[in-house]
This record gives sequence, C-alpha cells and structure tokens, in this order.
Amino acid sequence: MHASLTRRSVLKRGLAGILAYGVAPQFLPASLFGRSAPSNRLTVGLVGNGLICSSHLGTLLGRPGDCRIVATCDVNRAKVEKARDRIETSYGKVKDSGTRAAGVAVYARHEELVAREDLDIVFVCTPDHWHAAVSAAAMRAGKDVYCEKPLTLTIREGRTLVEIARRHGRILQTGTQQRSNKSFRKAAEIIRNGWIGDLKVIRTRLGKFPEALPLPEEPVPAGFDYDRWLGPTPWRPYNEKRVKGDYGGGWRCFFEYGGRKNGDWGAHHFDIIQNALGMNHSGPVQFIPKGYEGCKYQTHVYANGVRVERDDDLAKSMIEFQGTKGTVWVSRDDFLETDPPELAARPLRGEDLHLYASDDHHSDFFECVRNRRHPIADVEIGHRSATVCHLNVIAAQVGRPVRWDPAREEILGDPVAASLLDRPRRASYPL
Repeated sequence: MHASLTRRSVLKRGLAGILAYGVAPQFLPASLFGRSAPSNRLTVGLVGNGLICSSHLGTLLGRPGDCRIVATCDVNRAKVEKARDRIETSYGKVKDSGTRAAGVAVYARHEELVAREDLDIVFVCTPDHWHAAVSAAAMRAGKDVYCEKPLTLTIREGRTLVEIARRHGRILQTGTQQRSNKSFRKAAEIIRNGWIGDLKVIRTRLGKFPEALPLPEEPVPAGFDYDRWLGPTPWRPYNEKRVKGDYGGGWRCFFEYGGRKNGDWGAHHFDIIQNALGMNHSGPVQFIPKGYEGCKYQTHVYANGVRVERDDDLAKSMIEFQGTKGTVWVSRDDFLETDPPELAARPLRGEDLHLYASDDHHSDFFECVRNRRHPIADVEIGHRSATVCHLNVIAAQVGRPVRWDPAREEILGDPVAASLLDRPRRASYPL
C-alpha cells in the first residue's frame, strides 16, 4: 500500500488520482472508509449563513458520527458568529466559564475557508449569484461540494462547473432534495415505465414573488461587507430588503441575484420533470413566455412534443402528469395519487426501469464522497435542470419564444436571447 494513502488523500485526489498513483481500487483498505474507522467523519465548511444554511445546520449537527463542521463563512459578521455559536454549543465547545474553547473557525471570505487543508466538503448556501464562484473555488481546492439550488445564476456558469468538477475529480450534489423523496421517485418511475401511456402535458405550480420595486438607499450596517455580497452583480444602493433572505421574497425578487420563482420552485419541479422524462443530460427545445400570442401559461416543449406548463393555480398537487392512459399527481409530504388509483401502489418488476434510489439527500452525498460515485443530483444533472429555469427567464425577458439546442447548448437564431446565456461580471469578481 502506498505509504501516503489516507482517507483524505483519496478524497482530495479523487479515484482517478489514486489510480494515477498505481493503486488499484480493490486494494483500498476498508479502514479508509468503514463506518468504524476513526477517521470516518467528513470535515465540513459552510459558506453563507442565512435561512437555508440554518436548515442544513440542523441536519448536519444531527449527524455527529458522519461529519464535523470545522469552519463557517459569511459576509455578515453577525450571521457568521451566530452560526459559529450554534455549532459550538451543539458540539459542547463553549465552557461554563465563558471562555471559548478552540472550535469552529469563522471567515469573511470563502477563499480562506476553501484553502484549509483539513476540509473535505464545502456547503454552498449563498444567494444564487455566488453559487458558481464558491463551488468552483472549492472544487479547484480539492473539496467536494453540496451546492444549493439552482446550481448557477447563468447557463454558462453551469457548464463551467461541470468542466471543473470533471477535471478535478470532484463530487458535487445539487440541493434539489426532491430527487431523494420516494413519492417523486415513484412518480418518475410510473412515467418512465409508460404506465399512464404517452404523456400529453405536464403542469406545475411555482407560486409568485412580489415585484422588485425601486428601493431607497439605506446605510450599510456595521460588520456587513455589502460590496462583497453584491459580488459579480451590478452595484446597487444598499437596502435591507435587497439582501434579506426571505422565503416570501427578499433578494429572490430581483433578477440580478436569481431567477425569481423559476429559480426557486422551478429548480425543484423542473428537476423532477427532467428525471421523469429521462432528460437528465438534455432538455427542452423551445421556451414560450406567458402571454405570447395568447399563450396562457409559461411553457417549454421537449423534442417529442411533451409540453410543460407553469400553472400557478394548480390546486391538487405541485406537479401533474397527464398521459393517454392516466394521470399522476405528486407533491411534497409524500403525496402521490394516480388515475387509475392502483398505479401508486403497483410495485416495480424486475424488467421495469428502476431509477436511482436515494432516501436522504445528505446521506447520498456523504456516501458518494466516500465511494467517489456521482450522486443523485450530480453537477451535470443540476446544470441541466437549472438550464430549464434560466431559459424560461430568458424567453420572458425577450418576450418571444426561444429555440434551444440541448446537445450544443445554444440558442438558435436569436442573437439577443443568446447574449443572455451569461452575464457580465464585475471586474474584481471573476469566476
């Protein structure tokens, strides 16, 4: 056995790197990855300490045998200190005397966090406009990444992340956790196995955000690096509502930082639809904005003619699949109904198509970090699903249908729309 081969060296180099050292995979000792191994726990760093990070914290702190959070980062000093205190309290790092024991490191810049040699994984929990830069930096530094959805702010950013992940042998899980839900998986398997015949139309509900209104300038709070928060996006005067993390709006209302509801719930539901249609490495070919020549819904169309319509008044479920022989309704909280009803409980047979099964998104990610396999929401899958979100936004921005070549990842015959596949970045914030 190569003298320097350790669990962290396997994770850092990736399987390809280990093979380059002449070590065949069957000779990797179980002590590197076994559940009883002293070094089994993966070390985690967090970038972005807002609402979604709080949710991840609850999960990660509940897995002390699986991982250990060693560092956290945010441009807001109050948020990063609050996260640190929560982590250290959970780990018992704050003594009764009030003297802080050595514990979780805090950073204002993600570059310093990802440079740590003792770090295995980075969770990217920032607003969408920072996803690509933080994920890219982490993977270039030899870290595996769990990145919140949508994977990127632009389509070109997504292809860049796929290339970086493959070049550096990194694992990236996109935070589209519905893929790890049994009801969404069963719905996709029903569709893929043809149990409701040929699909006619798919409808999904995304909801609405308030319009992004002009905001008056306010003083930047002490301890908050607002320029850094803006990052690659255009400079705008500070206002709390612009930067606020709020599931009802906040920064999600502004196209500078995300895709509004297309990038929010669309990233989840379009991802499930991609899986159900077997389009994990491809996508639709046309995007039609709501209102164009009387089009009732925002719509995108696949090459086989299947239409996906955004119906925000859809009442029964989050996603509805209509076929020639039946219908499937599926939502969160394990809601799955079918017509005919017996399809929901019908077991898969040996000859049926069985989709990748994951019952927990975090567990799937950790296992793939250890075994170096692609996770259920791999970087390519996350990129393709985010592409559907972005192209719906682009069609709405130009006010006309957009034709898309998913193989070449090009907009056809519309230079103005094609110019929106990426966005200018402020000079001091390159990707």
